[in-house]
Amino acid sequence: MVDPESRSGSPVAFDPATAAGWVDAPPRMGFFTDTSVCIGCKACEVACKEWNGVPSSGLDLLGMSYDNTGALTANSWRHVAFVEQPRPSGDDDSPGGGSAVASSSGAPVEFLGMPGAAPPGRTGSAHGRSDFRWLMMSDVCKHCTRAGCLDVCPTGALFRTEFGTVVVQEDICNGCGYCVSACPYGVIDRRAGDGRAWKCTLCYDRIGVGMTPACAQACPTESIQYGPLDELRDRAAARVATLHERGVPEARLYGHDPSDGVGGDGAFFLLLDEPEVYGLPPDPQVPTRDLPRMWRRAGVAALAMAAGAVVAFLGGRR
Repeated sequence: MVDPESRSGSPVAFDPATAAGWVDAPPRMGFFTDTSVCIGCKACEVACKEWNGVPSSGLDLLGMSYDNTGALTANSWRHVAFVEQPRPSGDDDSPGGGSAVASSSGAPVEFLGMPGAAPPGRTGSAHGRSDFRWLMMSDVCKHCTRAGCLDVCPTGALFRTEFGTVVVQEDICNGCGYCVSACPYGVIDRRAGDGRAWKCTLCYDRIGVGMTPACAQACPTESIQYGPLDELRDRAAARVATLHERGVPEARLYGHDPSDGVGGDGAFFLLLDEPEVYGLPPDPQVPTRDLPRMWRRAGVAALAMAAGAVVAFLGGRR
Protein backbone atom coordinates (compact mmCIF):
# COMPACT_ATOMS: atom_id res chain seq x y z
CA MET A 1 0.00 0.00 0.00
CA VAL A 2 1.20 3.49 -0.65
CA ASP A 3 0.54 6.96 0.57
CA PRO A 4 -0.49 8.97 -2.52
CA GLU A 5 0.16 12.24 -0.72
CA SER A 6 3.72 11.77 0.47
CA ARG A 7 5.53 15.10 0.75
CA SER A 8 8.46 13.98 -1.37
CA GLY A 9 6.17 13.07 -4.25
CA SER A 10 7.30 9.45 -4.20
CA PRO A 11 5.12 6.73 -2.69
CA VAL A 12 5.92 5.45 0.78
CA ALA A 13 4.61 2.43 2.63
CA PHE A 14 1.30 3.19 4.31
CA ASP A 15 -0.91 1.01 6.45
CA PRO A 16 -4.08 2.65 7.82
CA ALA A 17 -4.21 0.52 10.97
CA THR A 18 -0.63 1.37 11.90
CA ALA A 19 -1.29 5.03 11.13
CA ALA A 20 -4.28 4.87 13.46
CA GLY A 21 -2.02 3.76 16.32
CA TRP A 22 -2.43 -0.01 16.27
CA VAL A 23 0.79 -1.77 17.30
CA ASP A 24 1.67 -5.06 15.55
CA ALA A 25 -1.56 -4.88 13.54
CA PRO A 26 -2.54 -8.02 11.62
CA PRO A 27 -2.68 -7.97 7.80
CA ARG A 28 -5.24 -5.57 6.39
CA MET A 29 -8.44 -7.46 5.58
CA GLY A 30 -11.05 -6.65 2.97
CA PHE A 31 -13.47 -7.71 0.24
CA PHE A 32 -12.98 -8.52 -3.43
CA THR A 33 -16.31 -8.68 -5.25
CA ASP A 34 -16.21 -10.38 -8.65
CA THR A 35 -19.35 -9.20 -10.45
CA SER A 36 -18.77 -11.61 -13.33
CA VAL A 37 -20.05 -14.48 -11.19
CA CYS A 38 -22.77 -12.64 -9.25
CA ILE A 39 -26.21 -14.21 -9.85
CA GLY A 40 -28.20 -11.56 -7.98
CA CYS A 41 -29.51 -14.03 -5.42
CA LYS A 42 -29.38 -11.45 -2.59
CA ALA A 43 -28.03 -14.02 -0.13
CA CYS A 44 -25.48 -11.40 0.95
CA GLU A 45 -28.21 -8.86 1.71
CA VAL A 46 -30.16 -11.36 3.80
CA ALA A 47 -27.11 -12.66 5.66
CA CYS A 48 -25.97 -9.11 6.47
CA LYS A 49 -29.37 -8.14 7.84
CA GLU A 50 -29.75 -11.31 9.88
CA TRP A 51 -26.30 -11.26 11.45
CA ASN A 52 -26.15 -7.52 12.18
CA GLY A 53 -29.79 -7.04 13.10
CA VAL A 54 -30.28 -4.45 10.36
CA PRO A 55 -33.92 -3.33 10.13
CA SER A 56 -36.02 -4.24 7.12
CA SER A 57 -35.85 -1.90 4.13
CA GLY A 58 -39.39 -2.72 3.07
CA LEU A 59 -40.41 -4.06 -0.34
CA ASP A 60 -40.23 -1.50 -3.13
CA LEU A 61 -39.26 -2.55 -6.65
CA LEU A 62 -38.51 1.10 -7.49
CA GLY A 63 -39.31 0.48 -11.15
CA MET A 64 -35.79 -0.94 -11.48
CA SER A 65 -36.34 -4.63 -12.31
CA TYR A 66 -35.46 -6.77 -9.29
CA ASP A 67 -33.68 -4.10 -7.26
CA ASN A 68 -35.76 -3.53 -4.14
CA THR A 69 -33.21 -1.51 -2.16
CA GLY A 70 -31.90 1.01 -4.70
CA ALA A 71 -28.74 2.01 -2.86
CA LEU A 72 -26.68 1.54 0.26
CA THR A 73 -28.52 3.06 3.21
CA ALA A 74 -28.61 2.88 6.99
CA ASN A 75 -30.91 -0.14 6.57
CA SER A 76 -29.11 -1.69 3.57
CA TRP A 77 -25.45 -2.39 4.27
CA ARG A 78 -25.25 -4.62 1.19
CA HIS A 79 -27.04 -3.58 -2.00
CA VAL A 80 -27.35 -5.90 -5.00
CA ALA A 81 -27.65 -3.77 -8.13
CA PHE A 82 -29.43 -5.12 -11.23
CA VAL A 83 -28.47 -3.38 -14.46
CA GLU A 84 -30.26 -4.45 -17.64
CA GLN A 85 -28.68 -3.19 -20.83
CA PRO A 86 -28.55 -4.02 -24.55
CA ARG A 87 -26.10 -6.74 -25.37
CA PRO A 88 -22.74 -5.37 -26.62
CA SER A 89 -22.23 -5.81 -30.36
CA GLY A 90 -20.30 -8.97 -31.20
CA ASP A 91 -20.65 -10.40 -27.71
CA ASP A 92 -20.41 -14.19 -27.44
CA ASP A 93 -22.95 -16.22 -25.48
CA SER A 94 -20.48 -16.60 -22.64
CA PRO A 95 -16.79 -16.23 -21.88
CA GLY A 96 -15.09 -19.03 -23.75
CA GLY A 97 -18.39 -20.13 -25.31
CA GLY A 98 -19.48 -22.36 -22.41
CA SER A 99 -22.41 -22.37 -20.06
CA ALA A 100 -20.25 -22.11 -16.97
CA VAL A 101 -17.23 -20.06 -16.01
CA ALA A 102 -14.75 -20.72 -13.24
CA SER A 103 -15.08 -18.62 -10.13
CA SER A 104 -12.19 -16.48 -8.95
CA SER A 105 -10.95 -19.38 -6.84
CA GLY A 106 -11.00 -21.68 -9.87
CA ALA A 107 -14.14 -23.69 -9.02
CA PRO A 108 -16.67 -24.00 -11.86
CA VAL A 109 -19.95 -22.13 -11.43
CA GLU A 110 -23.10 -23.32 -13.22
CA PHE A 111 -25.17 -20.18 -13.49
CA LEU A 112 -28.74 -20.54 -12.26
CA GLY A 113 -28.16 -24.27 -12.08
CA MET A 114 -29.62 -24.81 -15.58
CA PRO A 115 -27.99 -26.39 -18.61
CA GLY A 116 -27.16 -23.76 -21.18
CA ALA A 117 -27.55 -20.86 -18.75
CA ALA A 118 -25.21 -18.01 -19.56
CA PRO A 119 -23.13 -16.18 -16.96
CA PRO A 120 -24.71 -13.02 -15.58
CA GLY A 121 -23.29 -9.96 -17.25
CA ARG A 122 -23.13 -11.83 -20.56
CA THR A 123 -26.53 -12.72 -22.11
CA GLY A 124 -30.21 -12.85 -21.33
CA SER A 125 -31.46 -16.29 -20.32
CA ALA A 126 -31.19 -20.05 -20.57
CA HIS A 127 -33.53 -20.01 -23.56
CA GLY A 128 -31.14 -18.36 -25.97
CA ARG A 129 -32.12 -14.70 -25.71
CA SER A 130 -29.24 -12.51 -26.77
CA ASP A 131 -30.72 -9.02 -27.07
CA PHE A 132 -29.76 -7.88 -23.54
CA ARG A 133 -27.50 -8.74 -20.66
CA TRP A 134 -27.63 -8.43 -16.90
CA LEU A 135 -24.94 -6.71 -14.87
CA MET A 136 -25.20 -7.52 -11.18
CA MET A 137 -23.09 -6.24 -8.35
CA SER A 138 -23.25 -6.51 -4.57
CA ASP A 139 -22.17 -3.08 -3.35
CA VAL A 140 -20.82 -2.33 0.13
CA CYS A 141 -18.85 0.25 2.13
CA LYS A 142 -15.38 0.62 0.61
CA HIS A 143 -13.46 0.99 3.93
CA CYS A 144 -11.20 3.56 2.27
CA THR A 145 -7.52 3.92 3.06
CA ARG A 146 -8.06 7.69 3.19
CA ALA A 147 -11.45 7.81 4.90
CA GLY A 148 -13.07 11.24 4.89
CA CYS A 149 -15.69 10.06 7.38
CA LEU A 150 -12.96 9.47 9.95
CA ASP A 151 -11.47 12.92 9.35
CA VAL A 152 -14.67 14.82 10.08
CA CYS A 153 -16.27 12.83 12.93
CA PRO A 154 -16.27 15.15 15.99
CA THR A 155 -17.05 12.50 18.61
CA GLY A 156 -14.74 9.63 17.66
CA ALA A 157 -17.73 7.44 16.84
CA LEU A 158 -15.92 6.34 13.69
CA PHE A 159 -12.67 4.49 14.24
CA ARG A 160 -10.12 2.47 12.31
CA THR A 161 -9.89 -1.14 13.44
CA GLU A 162 -6.74 -3.22 13.68
CA PHE A 163 -7.78 -4.87 10.39
CA GLY A 164 -7.76 -1.54 8.54
CA THR A 165 -11.57 -1.37 8.33
CA VAL A 166 -13.77 1.56 9.38
CA VAL A 167 -16.52 1.06 11.98
CA VAL A 168 -19.21 3.33 13.44
CA GLN A 169 -19.84 3.06 17.19
CA GLU A 170 -23.53 3.85 17.35
CA ASP A 171 -23.48 4.51 21.09
CA ILE A 172 -21.06 7.42 20.54
CA CYS A 173 -22.55 8.83 17.32
CA ASN A 174 -24.40 12.12 17.91
CA GLY A 175 -26.10 12.15 14.51
CA CYS A 176 -24.33 15.28 13.24
CA GLY A 177 -24.20 13.87 9.70
CA TYR A 178 -20.73 15.21 8.85
CA CYS A 179 -19.62 11.74 7.79
CA VAL A 180 -22.52 11.48 5.34
CA SER A 181 -21.27 14.37 3.22
CA ALA A 182 -17.61 13.34 3.65
CA CYS A 183 -18.04 9.92 2.04
CA PRO A 184 -17.05 10.03 -1.66
CA TYR A 185 -19.22 6.98 -2.38
CA GLY A 186 -22.41 8.07 -0.64
CA VAL A 187 -22.29 5.00 1.58
CA ILE A 188 -22.99 6.35 5.07
CA ASP A 189 -26.58 7.19 5.93
CA ARG A 190 -28.55 8.28 8.99
CA ARG A 191 -31.42 6.08 10.06
CA ALA A 192 -34.87 7.67 10.10
CA GLY A 193 -36.23 7.97 13.63
CA ASP A 194 -32.77 7.29 15.02
CA GLY A 195 -30.63 10.01 13.48
CA ARG A 196 -27.38 8.12 13.95
CA ALA A 197 -25.06 7.00 11.16
CA TRP A 198 -24.95 3.34 10.15
CA LYS A 199 -22.99 1.33 7.60
CA CYS A 200 -21.16 -1.94 6.99
CA THR A 201 -18.72 -2.91 9.75
CA LEU A 202 -17.16 -5.71 7.65
CA CYS A 203 -18.55 -7.89 10.45
CA TYR A 204 -15.96 -6.65 12.93
CA ASP A 205 -17.29 -9.02 15.57
CA ARG A 206 -16.85 -12.02 13.27
CA ILE A 207 -13.43 -11.25 11.81
CA GLY A 208 -12.12 -10.49 15.29
CA VAL A 209 -12.54 -14.18 16.16
CA GLY A 210 -11.28 -15.48 12.83
CA MET A 211 -14.66 -15.91 11.13
CA THR A 212 -15.66 -14.83 7.61
CA PRO A 213 -18.08 -11.88 7.26
CA ALA A 214 -21.68 -13.04 6.91
CA CYS A 215 -22.14 -11.82 3.33
CA ALA A 216 -19.06 -13.61 2.00
CA GLN A 217 -19.94 -16.73 3.98
CA ALA A 218 -23.39 -16.82 2.38
CA CYS A 219 -22.35 -16.07 -1.22
CA PRO A 220 -22.98 -19.27 -3.25
CA THR A 221 -20.77 -18.36 -6.22
CA GLU A 222 -17.80 -16.83 -4.36
CA SER A 223 -18.56 -13.51 -5.97
CA ILE A 224 -17.82 -11.92 -2.58
CA GLN A 225 -14.42 -12.95 -1.28
CA TYR A 226 -12.83 -12.02 2.02
CA GLY A 227 -9.20 -12.18 3.07
CA PRO A 228 -5.90 -10.27 3.36
CA LEU A 229 -6.16 -7.31 1.01
CA ASP A 230 -2.80 -7.89 -0.69
CA GLU A 231 -3.76 -11.48 -1.50
CA LEU A 232 -7.13 -10.38 -2.84
CA ARG A 233 -5.48 -7.85 -5.13
CA ASP A 234 -3.22 -10.53 -6.58
CA ARG A 235 -6.17 -12.87 -7.02
CA ALA A 236 -8.22 -10.14 -8.68
CA ALA A 237 -5.45 -9.28 -11.15
CA ALA A 238 -5.20 -12.94 -12.14
CA ARG A 239 -8.97 -13.12 -12.55
CA VAL A 240 -9.01 -10.14 -14.90
CA ALA A 241 -6.22 -11.70 -16.97
CA THR A 242 -8.22 -14.94 -17.20
CA LEU A 243 -11.36 -13.14 -18.36
CA HIS A 244 -9.38 -11.21 -20.97
CA GLU A 245 -8.02 -14.49 -22.29
CA ARG A 246 -11.59 -15.83 -22.48
CA GLY A 247 -12.75 -12.96 -24.64
CA VAL A 248 -14.10 -10.56 -22.02
CA PRO A 249 -11.94 -7.46 -22.69
CA GLU A 250 -14.29 -5.17 -20.75
CA ALA A 251 -13.36 -6.79 -17.42
CA ARG A 252 -11.59 -4.29 -15.17
CA LEU A 253 -10.84 -3.63 -11.51
CA TYR A 254 -12.27 -0.75 -9.51
CA GLY A 255 -10.99 0.54 -6.17
CA HIS A 256 -7.85 -1.62 -6.13
CA ASP A 257 -5.30 1.11 -6.88
CA PRO A 258 -3.50 2.50 -3.78
CA SER A 259 -2.62 5.65 -5.73
CA ASP A 260 -6.22 6.69 -6.44
CA GLY A 261 -8.10 9.55 -4.78
CA VAL A 262 -8.89 7.58 -1.62
CA GLY A 263 -5.64 5.66 -1.31
CA GLY A 264 -7.28 2.45 -2.48
CA ASP A 265 -10.35 0.70 -1.13
CA GLY A 266 -10.58 -2.05 1.44
CA ALA A 267 -13.47 -3.40 -0.63
CA PHE A 268 -12.88 -3.39 -4.37
CA PHE A 269 -14.61 -4.84 -7.43
CA LEU A 270 -14.21 -6.55 -10.77
CA LEU A 271 -16.59 -4.80 -13.18
CA LEU A 272 -17.77 -5.62 -16.69
CA ASP A 273 -18.51 -2.02 -17.69
CA GLU A 274 -17.71 1.54 -16.69
CA PRO A 275 -18.13 2.35 -12.97
CA GLU A 276 -20.94 4.81 -13.70
CA VAL A 277 -23.07 1.97 -15.07
CA TYR A 278 -23.05 0.43 -11.59
CA GLY A 279 -23.67 3.76 -9.86
CA LEU A 280 -20.04 4.16 -8.77
CA PRO A 281 -18.07 7.44 -9.12
CA PRO A 282 -15.43 7.17 -11.87
CA ASP A 283 -12.77 9.08 -9.94
CA PRO A 284 -13.57 9.16 -6.22
CA GLN A 285 -11.70 11.71 -4.14
CA VAL A 286 -11.68 11.96 -0.37
CA PRO A 287 -13.25 15.38 0.34
CA THR A 288 -10.79 16.09 3.16
CA ARG A 289 -7.69 15.58 1.01
CA ASP A 290 -6.87 19.31 0.98
CA LEU A 291 -7.42 19.93 4.70
CA PRO A 292 -3.72 19.72 5.77
CA ARG A 293 -2.70 22.16 3.03
CA MET A 294 -5.59 24.47 3.90
CA TRP A 295 -4.69 24.47 7.60
CA ARG A 296 -1.04 25.20 6.78
CA ARG A 297 -2.03 28.12 4.58
CA ALA A 298 -4.45 29.37 7.21
CA GLY A 299 -1.69 29.21 9.81
CA VAL A 300 0.73 31.14 7.61
CA ALA A 301 -1.95 33.75 6.92
CA ALA A 302 -2.73 34.06 10.62
CA LEU A 303 0.96 34.55 11.45
CA ALA A 304 1.28 37.16 8.72
CA MET A 305 -1.76 39.03 10.04
CA ALA A 306 -0.41 38.89 13.59
CA ALA A 307 2.97 40.17 12.45
CA GLY A 308 1.29 42.97 10.53
CA ALA A 309 -0.75 43.92 13.58
CA VAL A 310 2.38 44.02 15.74
CA VAL A 311 4.22 46.18 13.20
CA ALA A 312 1.26 48.54 12.94
CA PHE A 313 0.99 48.78 16.73
CA LEU A 314 4.68 49.50 17.18
CA GLY A 315 4.63 52.01 14.33
CA GLY A 316 1.68 53.81 15.91
CA ARG A 317 3.48 54.09 19.25
CA ARG A 318 6.44 55.76 17.56
